[in-house]
Amino acid sequence: MTVEITQQQIKKIIQNIEKVMIGKNEVARLCIVALLAEGHVLLEDVPGVGKTMMVKALSKSVNAEFKRIQFTPDLLPSDVVGVSIYNPKEMEFTFRPGPIMGNIILADEINRTSPKTQSALLEAMEEHSVTIDGVTLDMEKPFFVMATQNPIEYEGTYPLPEAQLDRFLLKLEMGYPTVEEEVEMLTLSQKASPIDELQPMISLDDLRSLQDHVKDVFVEEAMKQYIVELANKTRMHQQVQLGASPRAAIALLKASKALAFISGRDFVLPDDVQYLAPFVFCHRLILKSESKYQGITADEIMENILSSVHVPVKRAVK
Repeated sequence: MTVEITQQQIKKIIQNIEKVMIGKNEVARLCIVALLAEGHVLLEDVPGVGKTMMVKALSKSVNAEFKRIQFTPDLLPSDVVGVSIYNPKEMEFTFRPGPIMGNIILADEINRTSPKTQSALLEAMEEHSVTIDGVTLDMEKPFFVMATQNPIEYEGTYPLPEAQLDRFLLKLEMGYPTVEEEVEMLTLSQKASPIDELQPMISLDDLRSLQDHVKDVFVEEAMKQYIVELANKTRMHQQVQLGASPRAAIALLKASKALAFISGRDFVLPDDVQYLAPFVFCHRLILKSESKYQGITADEIMENILSSVHVPVKRAVK
């Protein structure tokens, strides 16, 4: 697969998403980064800014099987992963897969369900498999979870534990559209929903091929050292109680390779790492209580760390 073909495919997917998601080029691009890196995304923003629409548009663009899980306080783990039901006619148990068995999964309002049900996603998101009645079932590739949560309304919610947050490759925010973009959205909404008219831009086989090519992107040793140093700085920062885990460093490496790939390169640059570090690390940092009282944010800490760590200079290619 040539660079030109890859660039065309990625561009078509982003343009397709932008038919329904006006002005969300960066979010769409980052979602594709996570998808190609075989990671997952946590979308946190207020209701009505298009979180669900983003997931549906991405799913349709890559011709993936889309499943939605609406998380509620009474949802059980078996409602997510599936359950074995006894069939009296056959005198045996028959497994009925849950909505987690799909390609692109929308975990809507994930913080509204109990920790017991939230934990049902842990194995699937990390190991791409689920264990039911002692039997481990592999998820079909690609497997991509995009979870949403509302950061404003906390009544009746269960904050995601650190172990769950660590499973998300990126944490993104949609943000409000500009006046011009919102006017364009109103114009589109006068007709039939634009999401119904979206057509696939690539096949699932093409997507799997793209994911495999991302793994071949070259990363210099100096770049790996840079990623580890950034992670270590978060652990030693005086305002951070719990810093980025080794899983976070691996996540930043994978995301950087995916970003380099969709940018038309077969090698990672420091710019890739610097751009993605806040999206990968910030939701994994637990700040000390005094830091929260002072109004210090994880983004500010990450910005400080990025400015203090020496950036490796890539050798000139002859």
